[in-house]
Amino acid sequence: MKPQSFFTPAFLLKGIIYTNIFMFVTCLIFSGKETHFSINPFEALSPTMDVLNFMGASGRIPIAHYKAWWSLITANWLHGSLLHILFNMLALRTVAPLVIHEYGRFRMFTIYTLAGAGGFLLSYLGNVYMTIGASSGLCGLIGALLYFGRSQGSEWAHRVYKQTSGWIISLILIGFLIPNINNWGHAGGLLTGILFGWIFSYNDRRRENLLDRILAIAFMGITALLLIFPVIQGTFLIFS
Repeated sequence: MKPQSFFTPAFLLKGIIYTNIFMFVTCLIFSGKETHFSINPFEALSPTMDVLNFMGASGRIPIAHYKAWWSLITANWLHGSLLHILFNMLALRTVAPLVIHEYGRFRMFTIYTLAGAGGFLLSYLGNVYMTIGASSGLCGLIGALLYFGRSQGSEWAHRVYKQTSGWIISLILIGFLIPNINNWGHAGGLLTGILFGWIFSYNDRRRENLLDRILAIAFMGITALLLIFPVIQGTFLIFS
């Protein structure tokens, strides 16, 4: 079976969302009795920081102290609360199909992965001690759409540009109004998304090719290995 026939847009998007949910539930299980329950929606159902660090959180502490550079990829699949993952997954369901429509599903996944890494790298450089969440990759997808909308020139592209500009303004407002928002991660993801939106280009300029498919599948394999290793290790540590 060819990769392009197996990895349909719906399959890939569901795979991203279900993987995020799986990692969140696993973090809650590993946190056990230490899971934080609160009436505060920003903290309800929160895994412990130790578990998040073990599972692949990024930032100054994991990278500088433990040399966990792989966390630039893994942190994009972890979340700190129920509201955190709900917000990001709902946003992803809105943004990702637009990126798939303009760039294709394989370029979408590559931009999502690289933008997540770019956001967490800037977070490390910005001295953010510990950070997680799909919002860096999500901002990268918004950045790719912003580039498409600004450069393509059609009426549809103009509407996409206006929509993504509104999302960016909302992200800026959220960053100032809500505590503990990683603005470094958002900015890094957005800029990386714009950069790779330009590098990879969109369907009106070129169609997805074999190299796009190989690159995306390679990132899928690397991501799966990096995510499953702490899951297996943690399962043995807790239940053996």
